[in-house]
Amino acid sequence: MQFPGHPVSRRSALASLGGGLGSLGMISALGQNGGALTKPHFVPRAKRVIHLFMNGGPFGPDFFDPKPALTKYEGQRPEGADLRTERPTGGLMAVPYQYKNHGKSGLPISELLPNLAQHADDLCMLPSCYTDNPNHGPALLLMNNGTMTPRVPSMGAWTSYGLGNESADLPGYVVLCPGRPVRFSILWNSAFLPAKHAGLYINHSNLDPHSMIPWLKNTEAKPGEQRKRLDLMQLLNRDHLASRGGNDPRLEGRIEAMETAYRMQFSAHDAFDLKQEKSATREAYGTSHFANGCLLARRLAERGVRFTQVYYGAGQPWDTHSGHDKKTRALAKDIDQPISALIEDLKQRGLFEDTLIVWGGEFGRTPVTENKDGRDHNPHGFHMFMAGAGVKGGYIHGSSDEFGFKAQEKAMHVHDIHATILHLLGIDHERLTFFHAGREYRLTDVHGVVAKEILA
Repeated sequence: MQFPGHPVSRRSALASLGGGLGSLGMISALGQNGGALTKPHFVPRAKRVIHLFMNGGPFGPDFFDPKPALTKYEGQRPEGADLRTERPTGGLMAVPYQYKNHGKSGLPISELLPNLAQHADDLCMLPSCYTDNPNHGPALLLMNNGTMTPRVPSMGAWTSYGLGNESADLPGYVVLCPGRPVRFSILWNSAFLPAKHAGLYINHSNLDPHSMIPWLKNTEAKPGEQRKRLDLMQLLNRDHLASRGGNDPRLEGRIEAMETAYRMQFSAHDAFDLKQEKSATREAYGTSHFANGCLLARRLAERGVRFTQVYYGAGQPWDTHSGHDKKTRALAKDIDQPISALIEDLKQRGLFEDTLIVWGGEFGRTPVTENKDGRDHNPHGFHMFMAGAGVKGGYIHGSSDEFGFKAQEKAMHVHDIHATILHLLGIDHERLTFFHAGREYRLTDVHGVVAKEILA
């Protein structure tokens, strides 16, 4: 296709229209604008979600779930500690960290998280979560996409599909993860949902907004000229859409993507530029990749982004098959200050009351040893917490067994976690569906029970 006065190919025109943001490799992830497909089923308690994902799987008794039996029976494998593990494991391994009760609620939190302990009365503990598979791949899919089957929409995509986007200039779903985790991309895809609901992946290893978002600035045309080009392109696209009966989700997604790409050239630089923050704020969060991710998540929340995921890192940093205690101390130090700062920052800006924070991994770790000083994957029981909009603070929902091996009282499957998150967003998880391949799909498949006891 040739453009009047602009003898360029359609591909190069697409690139120039979005300053590169409209390039074919980015276009599906950026078209988030367009409004909600449905209104909330009931009054939401949360407007947005920040998902702090500890990929690899943390061990709850290191942080929030004291288990003195691990010390009492150290080296042994009594009844109840003989559950099947993915790899060969030995006897119980003690947790060497001291616990204290914190806040008015008296929530037990270990010495590893002194800053987060100051927010004990804001935390809703979920020590009895469980999943279906001890392998990273299937467990990551189940936690992020609601099923172990590939090519289904992610939790963030379902949220965007159900509620639309509050921001006209930024995507509704953003994923922050340092590095290039190509094999993770399926965890934030939109699959058969309209492409505009896919997560926009941001590699925040380099904090320059132009490095985080390729082709953020159009070097070929000034904004006025670019706007004219885009208007022409959109006119041609809409004429083409009308010729196809006015119903082509893929083309509609491209049209919306071009508009979002254009607006992001002016809004994204502001949203992702941490240099705009006061030095005191930067110091409060810290300077690690995870700290920067938490601060970026706050900046996105205040600009209307509906769903933000902060992956701790590429790969599985929490996958401590050896040297568990030493690695856990370093990991805990790296998350303690940023999460505490995020909670405090959201409070100061009046965002905590309608922002839901979710913390956890794809599964947990075993109380029994692997490689003498490591812990294996544990799908039988693991710990998560929520904080903020709509959940009880200083509250423990359920329990694990005496070794922290298996979910026991008020056990919550991953489907229950998803159902509860959607409920807090004002969505009935059984009614948020999409017809595909001959049947209705939903995030929770045919399962899921809302944990109403955790609702504030």
